Amino acid sequence: MSSSSSSTTPPPARTPMRAGPLVMVLVGALLVSVAGGLAFGGLLISALAGFQRDGQFLNTSTERFEYDSYALTTQPQDIRLDTGEGALPAGIATVQLKATGVPSTKAVFVGVARQADVDAYLSSVQHTELIEVRTDPFRAAYRDIPGSSVPASPAEQTFWTASASGTGTQVISVDVRSGSWAVVVMNADGSQTGAVDLQAGVRSGLFGPVGMTLLLVAGLLVLVGVPLLLIGANALGKGLVPSPAAGGNRRGGLTEDAHHTASGDPIRDFLPYPARLTGYLQPRLSRWLWLVKWFLVIPHLVVLWLLWTACFVSTVAAGVVILFTGRYPAGLFAFTVGVFRWTWRVQFYASALGTDLYPPFTLARVPDYPADFEVPYPSRLHRGLVLVKWWLLALPHLLIVAALTGAATTTVVVAPGSGDLIRTTAPSLLGLLVIIAGVALLFTARYPAPLFGLVMGIHRWTYRVAAYVFLLRDEYPPFRLDQGAEETEARPRETGGWEAVGMKAPPPRPPGS
Repeated sequence: MSSSSSSTTPPPARTPMRAGPLVMVLVGALLVSVAGGLAFGGLLISALAGFQRDGQFLNTSTERFEYDSYALTTQPQDIRLDTGEGALPAGIATVQLKATGVPSTKAVFVGVARQADVDAYLSSVQHTELIEVRTDPFRAAYRDIPGSSVPASPAEQTFWTASASGTGTQVISVDVRSGSWAVVVMNADGSQTGAVDLQAGVRSGLFGPVGMTLLLVAGLLVLVGVPLLLIGANALGKGLVPSPAAGGNRRGGLTEDAHHTASGDPIRDFLPYPARLTGYLQPRLSRWLWLVKWFLVIPHLVVLWLLWTACFVSTVAAGVVILFTGRYPAGLFAFTVGVFRWTWRVQFYASALGTDLYPPFTLARVPDYPADFEVPYPSRLHRGLVLVKWWLLALPHLLIVAALTGAATTTVVVAPGSGDLIRTTAPSLLGLLVIIAGVALLFTARYPAPLFGLVMGIHRWTYRVAAYVFLLRDEYPPFRLDQGAEETEARPRETGGWEAVGMKAPPPRPPGS
């Protein structure tokens, strides 16, 4: 045998990410993320402004409060406004209270006054202070303040800023002012023990201007962030393109020419689905490291949060290009696949628990890392499918993926009528499998192979669907779990191996896997 036949080709060097484009992507993604939050807040506040256009208040639900004393009061409500007069202009912020006695034929009193005046009025008078209100479900907590005196008639006091008394629903409105304030509810005759249905509302003339300002700022951030993000993502993607090799012009790790063989599509000949996810189980794993991996990957999660923001924006831009040209911009394609690849390496380390090798901070392929994801660059994509495949056609798959990877929440009523609820959240099927694998590692230092295969199958299904939803391919994902480190059918059937179709061979299996 000749020496040339026994030589091996060294693995390709890792492609370093350029700092400039990466900074552009991260800054652009950060601006877009902030813009999204501002836009959401602006739309919400603008909707509130539209709701109160006819003088309406934004009201809470009506809830019942009961007290076994002479009065029900709130805790001190401290308000500090940086205005010369200590009050906002009329109509800028107004609070409304509605009180109805129980039964409605019983006269009720409701008033708002400064805390010092309320303290002086109820000095030595037994009253109840409202200390906490929960809304889901509604529940009120009270504090009883003892006393032996009988209060004077509340309606005859002159210190109230706003007050109302009588049968039926009593309504008071008060403009927001600086100071310490309290709300007082009593029986109109000053008698002991009562019940009242209360509703609070607010109205502000600031909602409209604030909402429009937030939307304007969000628009400016988008105008700056989106071009910055797209330029950086395209540059990063082009930086991931390997050097030209035999078999065609490589794009995104695979060649366009690889799509032109005797059958018309060699990817269908050699791959069950043109999105290849691999993960090779490390033979010897730490017993305890999996307990802290979630903490160790926090730096990755911060960067990936911004990269996924960029990925969503670049996918929308790519969808527009595909709609008119039928082609996915090569730089954006490689960038999106790189984000998928980076995410999978982090998941394989921290979620699938398949390796103890810390994942690298790169979008590029890492030949010596045991987890990889690759999608061949399509020569053409269907224009019309862009409009429907990511939501309508993918819906059955999305439901299955949600069932496999989504957590379940259960609500239990402790005692009917008490308002006490216990909510428990169960892990997803995928999460449960990983927990079992972690426990097995902790006690046996072994990851059960069938369990690992099933975990890989769920991840493989998820990534196939994600590749379809993110417009990377037009081929519909199969409804099946392909378990194991790699898809068993992912083998070229012709002489020449992976390189014959312009694909990089999977990394060798680690010893003992």
